[in-house]
Amino acid sequence: MKLLLGVTGGIAAYKACDLTSLAIKAGHQVRVVMTRRATQFVGPLSFAGLCGHPVLTDASEHPMDHIEHAKWADVACVAPLTANTLGKLACGLCDDVLTTTLMALPAGRITVLGPAMNTEMWRHPVVQRNLQWLDALGRSLVVPPSTKRLACGDIGPGGLAEPADLLAACEAVFSKG
Repeated sequence: MKLLLGVTGGIAAYKACDLTSLAIKAGHQVRVVMTRRATQFVGPLSFAGLCGHPVLTDASEHPMDHIEHAKWADVACVAPLTANTLGKLACGLCDDVLTTTLMALPAGRITVLGPAMNTEMWRHPVVQRNLQWLDALGRSLVVPPSTKRLACGDIGPGGLAEPADLLAACEAVFSKG
């Protein structure tokens, strides 16, 4: 499986390194696309070292890399998925390298979404509506967040699903392919 991993700017971004490592150990190829904000939590070099490929960021030099990455992928996964990026995907906004790459995915490619955010953000009606809008398009699969003590101190839903669960969802999507 060729896995395109999108990483957004949430505190759970470090878990995307674990997901990358698990996927590589399972024999999958991984390429990573990071938002500018994600690079403030985990450096692109960490992912490049794990997957053996340069990481696509807004600072990437080649303007068509997002198209190549989109065509390359069998499955895409965004983990963590912030409320901000969720809103962009639901509304079709492409203002960074990740959303542009995801919009360029060929028809039939599924994106596994691993939301991670504060409990009140997760429960917000706009976030829930955005999830419903994406679900209605039939091009994504949400791995629900876990309920736990979050980085902000709140206890409730909003924690990123375990990397093994995210990888299992990606593999399941690929198997159905």
